[in-house]
Amino acid sequence: MNPPLPTILRLVDLPAKLPAEQINVLVSGTHFRLEHILSASHASPPQFWYDQAENEWAILLAGSAVLEFEQGEVEMAAGDALLIHAHRKHRVARSAQAVWLALHFG
Repeated sequence: MNPPLPTILRLVDLPAKLPAEQINVLVSGTHFRLEHILSASHASPPQFWYDQAENEWAILLAGSAVLEFEQGEVEMAAGDALLIHAHRKHRVARSAQAVWLALHFG
């Protein structure tokens, strides 16, 4: 007997109402985690900084966002990707209809 067909994920669709940023783990393993992140117009809380123990490679699939680092801001548009090394402090300054894939590893 053949296994069922794979499920299709609609990665760029945002729900009509998104009261908070939504993070879904798509797949994970011993040394990695792949997240699908929906962020309609959310930002990190004031004075909050991510300081993650692992590296993060992120691609913005749709929308726009501004990431803030201690050294300044990086503006992102759909299709942009970047690598954030472990313990590189960062935060989301602004986002608009942002859909991300984020790979945490190492």
